[in-house]
Amino acid sequence: FFVLEETRINGKNYLLVTDKEEEEDGECYILKDISCPEDSEAVYEFVEEDGELDYLYRIFSELVSDMDIEIEP
Repeated sequence: FFVLEETRINGKNYLLVTDKEEEEDGECYILKDISCPEDSEAVYEFVEEDGELDYLYRIFSELVSDMDIEIEP
């Protein structure tokens, strides 16, 4: 994956990633960091819950609005 943007909300880290380089059209995914503080590496899972996904979509849309990246729900 290619990381497009990241943010921290309520103590959780989230990534907006894509499966293609920025010049190409691709699928976007939002990942949530579910690792514990004692973990040596970050562990991410796909955000699948509709309410959380909609909320994060709005936030990431704002964050990438100046980057010439168009994301769709």
